[in-house]
Amino acid sequence: MRWDDFRRSENVDDVRDEGGGGGFRFPGGGGGIGIGGLIVVGLISWALGLDPRLILAGLEAVQGGGSGYEQQDRPQGQRRELSAEEQRQGEFVRAVLAQTEDVWTEIFREQGSQYRAPRLTLFSGTTRSACGRAVSAMGPFYCPDDQRVYLDTEFFDELAQKLRSPGDFARAYVIAHEIGHHVQNLIGVMDKAQGARERARSEEESNAISVRIELQADCLAGVWANRADAKFNILERGDVDSALRAASEIGDDKLQRRAGGEVVPDSFTHGSSAQRTQWFRTGLDSGDMRKCNTFGGGRL
Repeated sequence: MRWDDFRRSENVDDVRDEGGGGGFRFPGGGGGIGIGGLIVVGLISWALGLDPRLILAGLEAVQGGGSGYEQQDRPQGQRRELSAEEQRQGEFVRAVLAQTEDVWTEIFREQGSQYRAPRLTLFSGTTRSACGRAVSAMGPFYCPDDQRVYLDTEFFDELAQKLRSPGDFARAYVIAHEIGHHVQNLIGVMDKAQGARERARSEEESNAISVRIELQADCLAGVWANRADAKFNILERGDVDSALRAASEIGDDKLQRRAGGEVVPDSFTHGSSAQRTQWFRTGLDSGDMRKCNTFGGGRL
């Protein structure tokens, strides 16, 4: 994926060098669990669309009450120097975010409206969001309450190693998916979906709404990729395959099989591998967000 010569977004807050990294230590154990171990959990929680606040509640429950974990904070005011790779990852995120800004600004203008770009927080270990405390175990997520994307860049390494989805375009897909949620927020889809979930008569019905929301975000990520390539010529050989592989690897069915459990479609919250690749491909082939109607004839 070409990105080195593109502009960098100014809507990134990089707090990775602040106190707050260093991993987590679980009470009662002998030693700590580093960020990498937690991000493995984050891969699953991100792919399954879990509310980040539920992750924290789960950690507390496992410990039988209390905080369930202790952050290994650095002394207040102490900063660390980012590695060369961390700096490169930060530049990559700024470049991709800038492309999403340019593309969605153009698309919204075509529709006679104005795009309001979100901010993106790069953090290491833990930080705070309007949706609660953000930790690496949550994976990347979009918080509609403050219109921010939260991302620990070590997730990218786990994406390549644990989910066999290396490459810059697979990473860009992750960012573009979260920006897709921001687009949904701007056009009112997220509010309607939340209301529909609250009115749902069963967990299965609520999950089905979540699946449609996530598949639409995949489709919107594909729309971005189409328009960004037309505008900036970003795609290189193998890029599309890497993004489709990432979409496939985080299908609910494949994740459930990987976890050694039974595949239960009624429990899906993001969609199957086939659905995720289909909707990303729909957006990628069309470049038209009107094609991203994952609700079909249904109404929120």
